[in-house]
Amino acid sequence: MASMRLLAIIAILVQGLVIGDSQELPSFDPELAVAKVLEVAEGKVGPDVKIFNVVDFGAKPDGATTSTINFIRAFKEACNHNGRAMLVIPEGNFVVGSMLLSGPCTFQPPLMVQFAGNLLPQGSTVAAENADWITFMNFNGLFISGKGIINGQGEKKAWNSVCDGCRRQSASLKLIKLNDVLISGITSVNPKGFHMMISVCSNFVITNVNISAPDESPNTDGIHMSKTNKVRISDSIIGTGDDCVSMIHGTTNVTIENVKCGPGHGFSIGSLGHYEDEFDVFGITVRNCSLSHTENGARIKTYRNESPSKASGIIFQDLIMDNVKNPILIDQEYATIKGSVDSKVLISDVEFSNIRGTTISKIAIVLACSPTFPCQGITLKDIHLEYSGPPDHNEDTPFSSNCTNVKVNYIGEQMPPPCA
Repeated sequence: MASMRLLAIIAILVQGLVIGDSQELPSFDPELAVAKVLEVAEGKVGPDVKIFNVVDFGAKPDGATTSTINFIRAFKEACNHNGRAMLVIPEGNFVVGSMLLSGPCTFQPPLMVQFAGNLLPQGSTVAAENADWITFMNFNGLFISGKGIINGQGEKKAWNSVCDGCRRQSASLKLIKLNDVLISGITSVNPKGFHMMISVCSNFVITNVNISAPDESPNTDGIHMSKTNKVRISDSIIGTGDDCVSMIHGTTNVTIENVKCGPGHGFSIGSLGHYEDEFDVFGITVRNCSLSHTENGARIKTYRNESPSKASGIIFQDLIMDNVKNPILIDQEYATIKGSVDSKVLISDVEFSNIRGTTISKIAIVLACSPTFPCQGITLKDIHLEYSGPPDHNEDTPFSSNCTNVKVNYIGEQMPPPCA
């Protein structure tokens, strides 16, 4: 009976993701949801849930035998089940190659994934674009929870590759065309490219995850999003070689809170203006987070390109900076090349509020906006940053801000001092 009640609670939580105003974020309490999902991950489910264990389909947890086809077969059986289904990845080391786990499916949502094992890549060759490692695609309702580890082993070869104009490396976990997703408890280590890549999704909760790669690992974004609506990321640790969280075109209604970022390139909106016909970005809130020894803190970046779009309704609030190089940054001259034009991305209604800590830069705040589309409605409220870098040979160099093509609304304390 307790298990039946548990499943009923989860069903209600999932419904909470899709009911209500389309502008609202997922409404359930992430802590409550995760507590229940962890019980499911421990196998505490009722008799109406059919178990699909990858080992029963021939997968070998020996760290040597390739089990790709066995994982795919287990998923397909779960996908086509007419009822509640749980895909189980038990303890052990499983070697798998590129997998597309795609619907449409007939299970009663959500598909629960009890993830306890470690996933290792088949070989260490550099994957080409779109040959991502583990892809879930095209169905509704997915809960992935457990203490499993996705180890991309990018350090073995991918990070050392050198080429001119290389396409991106393989993402460890790709989630595309999915609705109503909760990911909890898992660890991602050393991907070849992105740790998580989310695109064309809605109603997403990521909580209590641990994402890790060295600061020198190239293009290893922690969580990368595009064309996705309603996302909550919370209570997680992200330390990697690129953006802790990156939000590009079409990302809307996102809340990031209680996330520790570092090393990495901070919380980034963009790059925007990179592709033709980009969708706008709006409704982004990053709050109650800390950043330690990162390249950037709160950043918005756009290409100097012909592609027009908008980024608006953005709040960076209650952030603690620890030796961050660029704590507050709007960069509309990102990746400038010879012959490029002014950025045509309009940035408006952005608030940086209660941002405190230390920076290694004498110019701690840079707001470099487009001369063609100057930033509008930029507010800095209660900013207190202190210089913690090496002693300056020119002691007369002021601790300052740098602003171009923008009028800033200043409220409360301002350190460094406001732009002239």
